[in-house]
Amino acid sequence: MLKVATKTKLSPEEAVKRAVKFFGPGGLGLQVKEENPECARFEGGGGGVDVTACAEGKGTSVELESREWDYQVKKFIEKIH
Repeated sequence: MLKVATKTKLSPEEAVKRAVKFFGPGGLGLQVKEENPECARFEGGGGGVDVTACAEGKGTSVELESREWDYQVKKFIEKIH
């Protein structure tokens, strides 16, 4: 399990939208189990990914928790950083 946090200039809503595009059916193919403007939860491939985004100052703090998708979570962070 990997827990990591990063900051981005994206809004929380945009960060979550990009997570859905990256991890979801149109990206890595994980099933979207929950989605709202500040978080998304994905399952598949024997694991899953949780994404939580909160406005912080002029940017957004994004927390990710991975179960079996650590490499892909790191790649997603590179895309939104």
